[in-house]
This record gives sequence, structure tokens and C-alpha cells, in this order.
Amino acid sequence: MAVSVFDLFRIGIGPSSSHTVGPMRAARSFACALEQAGLLERTTRVVCRLYGSLSATGRGHASDRAVLLGWLGEQPESVDVETIEPRLAALHASQRLLLLGRHAVAFRARTDLVFEGGRALPLHPNGMRFSAFDASGASLLEQEYYSVGGGFVTDAQSLAAGAPAEAGPQLALPFHSAAQLLALCARLRCSVADVMRINERAWRSDSQIDTGLLRIWQAMQDCTARGCRATQQELPGSFHVLLRAPALWQALQAHGAPHARDPLRALDWVNLWALAVNEQNACGSRVVTAPTNGAAGIVPAVLHYYARLCPGADEQGVVDFLLTAGAIGLLYKENASISGAEVGCQGEVGVACSMAAGALCAVLGGSAAQVENAAEIGMEHHLGLTCDPVGGLVQIPCIERNAMGAVQAINAARMALRGSGHHLVSLDQVIRTMRQTGADMRSKYKETSRGGLAVNIIEC
Repeated sequence: MAVSVFDLFRIGIGPSSSHTVGPMRAARSFACALEQAGLLERTTRVVCRLYGSLSATGRGHASDRAVLLGWLGEQPESVDVETIEPRLAALHASQRLLLLGRHAVAFRARTDLVFEGGRALPLHPNGMRFSAFDASGASLLEQEYYSVGGGFVTDAQSLAAGAPAEAGPQLALPFHSAAQLLALCARLRCSVADVMRINERAWRSDSQIDTGLLRIWQAMQDCTARGCRATQQELPGSFHVLLRAPALWQALQAHGAPHARDPLRALDWVNLWALAVNEQNACGSRVVTAPTNGAAGIVPAVLHYYARLCPGADEQGVVDFLLTAGAIGLLYKENASISGAEVGCQGEVGVACSMAAGALCAVLGGSAAQVENAAEIGMEHHLGLTCDPVGGLVQIPCIERNAMGAVQAINAARMALRGSGHHLVSLDQVIRTMRQTGADMRSKYKETSRGGLAVNIIEC
């Protein structure tokens, strides 16, 4: 599959790319399939069954709400987050659903949106089965979809065949491994960002690439600012988790920028930027998937570090940062996974750390070999990281985990910049190891809230 940087960085809503964004896209796709088949007007009832990890943690990840929004015709990048609550409240009160916003069908949450307990579909932990029926109860259409991480959705036929739903355009400089990417950089005497840009031209012009990536950066900054200035005291859910970003922001504003008396003040700012984004994600606000929502704070925090604290930072550096991060991210997507339900949190926070580390190294003057080294360091020390959200909510340990991942990414970049680029463990080897580790990991540690911290914290 030809993966664009704009596939890895998408503007959407929280709290989860695989459990919120993916189900919303799948539900809308099913409604559109009904329309395209000429079946929409005959439909009187639709049913969604959520399986595996979607069933285990879907309520805490708002999967049910996402399905309803998708049926209504909404898309993650454009839905008005301020209207979600009243619209869904009205839907449940009226027990009437407008498919694609125009065709009314009856809706009963208990029977039409079903969490299937511990049952799973065979192809992926994040499975969904959609069905439509006519007035007589006869089946009109049934389709299975899988949310495979980062908001990417595919159908059962494509996933079973090992093929993408859409092949995409032919790329000028295709690469499927870090070794191939490094070879291209050496042959063309260019950077990782240059290779990614040449491939991006299959979709859009240079000016569109730059404008689009700066729009992504602006969305990241907007999310960070909302998190810093949030007025609510607690995150949603029964744990009453307090927001920390607003108070931390106020404290850092009072103390000013990093200075010699506290050489680690910069880390406080990095922590702030990561916490602010992921607290907004936990609230269901608008965020940039990077490459997932659960890890959405790492790339923005490190990019803030570059833009605000690194001498010589500029807009071209921001663009190159995102292009480099995208190149690294697509290697993980193609050769392993970015789904916490499939490989644990190493596939979310670990991948985001790896992407941010390599990207920061690049914009601070690192060679392609040093960039690859930084990305490898970023993942190597996240291997085996479990996904164990407490209460099925993307809060504990997810929010702090983003802050830690951002700090580790900066350190990985600095370590790589101090080296020659030569190292014994390659990025390809660590990606392969991550995939194997995820396969060996017990399912209870992969976004089910049935292991780890999730079962060692007593809900009050």
C-alpha cells in the first residue's frame, strides 16, 4: 500500500484512533455502501457488533458513540465536537437514526449496537460486523470491517488477502525497509525528508505538501493550546482524573523559559506539551493522530521542543520533521503494526517515540544513518510495552506515557547525534523484533483492560 504522510498524520477526534476514529469511518463506509447499492431507502434497521478489543474497551474509548456518528454521515476530521453530546442525546431519546443524515431508521441501543464480550473475529482484534435489514427483517447487506491502527480501516476480504483496500498511486522512490530507505538517501545524496517528499508528489504538489503539513502543525499547536488553557477540572470517567496541564502551564509561565539555574526546565515544557495534547484526547477533543490517538502527544511535544527551544528552527524544519517522521512511521505500519490491540503499546507510544526521535535528529543536522539510529533507539527501549488502559479509558497510564515517550525521543536523538550512525541493532531488526514481541504478548496485555495496571487498580 502506498502510504502518504497525510495518512499517518490525520486530524480527527479522541480518545482513540483505532477504537474511535476507525469505527466512525467503518460505520460511515457501511452506510455509503448501502446508498451505492441502492439499498438505503429499503433499510429500516442497522446493527453493529463490536468484537475483541473493541468489545473489551470500546465503551471507555467511545466506540459506540463513534459508530453512531459514522452512521449519521460524520467524519472524524470534520465533525463538530461541540455538537456531539446533544446530537447523540437526541438520537437516544427519539430512538430514531438518520443514516447519512437523511434516511430515518429505528434504533434501539440494546439490540442494535452490541458489545460481543470476549468474542473476536478471526482476522484482527479490532473487528466489526455491520448488518442492514428491511421492513420484513430480511438481510439487505452484511459487511465486516477491521480497524487496524492509526484510524486505518480495511474490509475482511482485503485483510484476508493481505492486500490494502486501495492500492494507491505508483511511487517514484518506493521503499519497504529502512535499509532500502538508507540506500536511496546514499544513492541520491539526499535526506529522508527528500525521499518522502518525492513520493508525496504522487498525490500533491510541493506547495500543497508544505501547506498541508503546516496545517497539521497548526492543528497540533491548537490542541496543545486548548489543553494548556482548559477550564475543566477532571477528565471524563469514574476515576475523576485531574487535568494537570493547565496548572503546569501557569507555573511555567510564571517561571519563564528554561535558564541556567535549572538546566532541566526544558523537560517540564516537554512534559506540558505532551500532557496537554493527551488530556484533550482523553476528553474526546480534536487531535492529530500521530500515528495513533493514544500516542498523539509525543510528536507534537518534540516538535514544540524543536520549534521553540532549538536555535535556527523554522517552518522548513517543521515540514522536514513531519516528512521524516512519516517515513519512519510507514515502515512500522508496513512491517509490524501501529495497533495497541495487535502488538501492545509498543506499537503506539513506541512507534511515536521512534518517529519523533528520528525526525528531531534529522532537523538538528543528523545524517540519514544517524536518523535511522535515533529511530532505532526510540523503539528499542519500548519493546514489550503493554497496552493496559485502566477502566478502558485512554487516561492511565496513557497520558503520562506520552510525556515519557517524548522525553525519551529527545534523548534518543541526542544520543544518535553524538554517534557516527554506526550501531549493531538496525531499525529493521528492531521493527521485526517489535512485531514478534507483539505476537508473543498475551492478549490480556493488548488493549483489553484485563491485565497489567488495569486489574491492579481498584475502581472506587
